[in-house]
Amino acid sequence: MSKRVAILISGGGSNMVSLVRSMTGDHPARPCLVLANSADAGGLARAAEMGIATEVLDHRPFKGDRGQFENALHTVISGYAPDIICLAGFMRVLTEGFVSRWQGRMINIHPSLLPKYRGLHTHARALEAGETEAGCTVHEVTAALDDGPILGQARVPVLDGDTPEALAARVLEMEHQLYPAALRRFAAGDRTPILLE
Repeated sequence: MSKRVAILISGGGSNMVSLVRSMTGDHPARPCLVLANSADAGGLARAAEMGIATEVLDHRPFKGDRGQFENALHTVISGYAPDIICLAGFMRVLTEGFVSRWQGRMINIHPSLLPKYRGLHTHARALEAGETEAGCTVHEVTAALDDGPILGQARVPVLDGDTPEALAARVLEMEHQLYPAALRRFAAGDRTPILLE
């Protein structure tokens, strides 16, 4: 029986689309929900066009009470009984209280070669540091930010004259390859890291 996958987004959902498109044929998982923390997230319409249930849980009414937001988030997600949660550009930091409920079943993609450049502005920071390569990482989610066991990485060379935007665009292309490959392996119960170059 296929694993059920809930995908959490905050924006256009390009990684979500890559994940959904990959979950066909003999893939061990199928999407059951796309949830966004803003009704303006462009990925919601794309998910609906692909026939996936969508939900919106706006974080703003919960300002100052992250625990209450996460309790509501847990309730909504649990209604779809997912086996796996994929964070795909979900721009909310989740606390240990939420993460512990889904420990070992939640994965994320981050636009750097972890453990380097946790958090935001990864491409600008990589360029400022004079890195010769950049990339992205899929990892299991733990209570620590952009931490947890690595499930896969994809590397791209940094080119002369690169801007953060140009580097981000090349890394995003690799994200669209890495995340589906890592999810397929994770859903099959295989935690062996993937390396794409």
